[in-house]
Amino acid sequence: MSYTQELGEKWEQLMIRLQEEFGKRPNMEAILFLIGIRELGASPREFTKEEKQDLMHIAICAVLAPSGYYELEGQDEQGWPLWKTLLPLPYINIFEQATFLRAHIVHYFENVYETEL
Repeated sequence: MSYTQELGEKWEQLMIRLQEEFGKRPNMEAILFLIGIRELGASPREFTKEEKQDLMHIAICAVLAPSGYYELEGQDEQGWPLWKTLLPLPYINIFEQATFLRAHIVHYFENVYETEL
């Protein structure tokens, strides 16, 4: 099985689990939003548009940190995580970006939740 096929199967398993948990199939933005909430340690609530963008940024940093792109520096006065950029993100097209993020999100769920997808 190729890496792309394996990633596709793991991604689909993740989508099934999230759909079972939340009642509908999430898109990439929703998954990043959920990861951001988890990383913030917040209870789901109404967030402003700016906070939603910040949560998605937190999620991207969290899922890319194991690959050396970001490092957690600490928290701001409100308890929001602060990330330091260690490596520039690769310049890749939109399709490669989706695969890149999917691979990191799958890895995040496998490691954070210690579950095999």
